[in-house]
Parts: sequence; structure tokens; C-alpha cells
Amino acid sequence: MAPPITITHHHPMNLRSMLEKEKVDHSNFFDWYRNLRIVLKQEKKDYVLESQVPEEPPYVPKVAHDDWIKHVDDSLDVSCLTLATMIPDLQRDLELFTAFDMIVHLKQMFGQQVRTERFETVLALHACKMEETGNVSTHVLMMKSHMAQLERLGSPYPLDLAIDIILNSLPKCFDTFIMNYNRNGWDISISEFHGMLKTAKKNIPRKTPYVLMIQEGQVKKKNQGKNFKGKPRVGKGKGK
Repeated sequence: MAPPITITHHHPMNLRSMLEKEKVDHSNFFDWYRNLRIVLKQEKKDYVLESQVPEEPPYVPKVAHDDWIKHVDDSLDVSCLTLATMIPDLQRDLELFTAFDMIVHLKQMFGQQVRTERFETVLALHACKMEETGNVSTHVLMMKSHMAQLERLGSPYPLDLAIDIILNSLPKCFDTFIMNYNRNGWDISISEFHGMLKTAKKNIPRKTPYVLMIQEGQVKKKNQGKNFKGKPRVGKGKGK
């Protein structure tokens, strides 16, 4: 006799643990909001953040009324989830809000803060200039951190623009590399571009600084220790 067939029910993956790692506070709204939307999209409830719950419709077919009830229930579920992932002072302020109103209020609250931080980050990014003797890897990592911050603030740079900004920050010793890069039009990632810069830096001939050469005795003044006739200098003193 054949064994009975077992039917396994596959439950959707629960992503709510993403929101449990870090509650929204006054410094991480956009990171939290991005995670919230990912969770709600997986649960097919993200629509409640896009519009208010409508008024209960008058007599309509049962299907339409059931859709309204689902919207109300989903909004309540998302509201509770949103409150549960906030710090206490935000919970107190938004406890009576619907999910949609919570997000509108939080966007208004943190909007000015985000604009200020974005402006300061853009200034810092464009102020990055590498010195001739600087470390190209450290320089690129610093610029990438500014770009990552802009992405977290909702203003990511396109890849080609990001690479152009890094190229513009390099010293003159990279002129040949910049010319070759623009001529070939390589389609590469930032990480690949970073690796190419490190290789290019290794292949740039090193120049010995003039001051260092003097300290090492490689540069000597002409006729040092002799007068204009080629005779040894005689020190001045009494009786000489």
C-alpha cells in the first residue's frame, strides 16, 4: 500500500525581524522607512501607506464592501507594527494616527533635517581632493562613504556621475589614467573602478621630493666650500 501523500503548506517568509533590529528615532527615519516598505510589500499591505482609508461606502456589492473592510484591517495592522518599531516619545505623539498619517507626519518632521544633512554631505563630497602623495584607496573609500550617505538620504548618485566626481578629485599624476578611462568608456562598478585606481597608482613613477634629496646628500650646491677662484675659503678672525 502506497504511503499517504503529505501536503506541505509553504508559509511566506516573515521579514518583520528587519524592523526589530533598530527602532526609528530622530536619526534613522529613512533607513527605517525603507525597511518598513520592504516588509509591507512582502505582506501585500504597502498600499495603506499610499492613501487614507476611505469612508465606509454606502450600499455596494459585497465584494467592494469586503475590499473596504480589508483596507481598514490592514491599516490597523500596519499602524500597530509602525508604533511597535518606534522609540517611546514618537509612540506617544503618533499613537492615535493611522498608518498613512504617521508616515506623512514623520516625513514632514524629518524633511528639514534630511535637506540640511544632504547639503552638507554634497559639500563634503565635492571638497574631496587627493594629494599627489595621498593614498588612493583611502581617498576613494572616503568618497564612497559620502555617496552611501546620500543614498541613505534618498538622493543616490548615478554610477557614471559618481565615477566622474571621483576622477575629478584625482591629482595630475592620474592624468594618463583619466584620459584612457574616458577614451575606452568602460562599463564597470565602483568596486572595479576602485581596483583599477589602485593598480594605476602602483604604476605611477615615484618622484623623490627635492627636500628629501637634500637631506640625503643627493643635491649639493656648486662650489660648496670654495671661493670664486677655486681656493679653500679662509675664515675671518683676529690676526688673519
